[in-house]
Amino acid sequence: MYKVVSPLGESTVEEVAIAPRLSDLNGKTVCEVWNGAFRGNVTFPVIRKLLEKRYPGVKVIPYTEFPLQDFHGTTGQLLERVKAMVDLAIQKGCDAVISGNGF
Repeated sequence: MYKVVSPLGESTVEEVAIAPRLSDLNGKTVCEVWNGAFRGNVTFPVIRKLLEKRYPGVKVIPYTEFPLQDFHGTTGQLLERVKAMVDLAIQKGCDAVISGNGF
C-alpha cells in the first residue's frame, strides 16, 4: 500500500486583507525599516527629506530607531522577528512603513 501525495502540495498561506492605502501622509507617522542592504543609510535620509518637504505634517521615525532586520533563518525565527518588528512599529505609532529601497 502506497500513500500518494500531490506534487502541487496544499496551500499553507492564510489570506488576509491588505490595509487600505493612505490618502495623504500629513499628520501620519512613517517608519523606516532597514535590513542593512541596498545603502539604506544613503537612501533613507533622501527619502525622509523629500517626504518632509512634500508633507510638512509627516513625522518620520528613522531606521536608526529600529534594529537591523535579518530575514534569514528558520520559519519560526522569521516569524518571531516579524512579530517583534510589528510590535515595535505599533509601539512607535507607525501609520506606514518604508521597508525596501535602494539603487
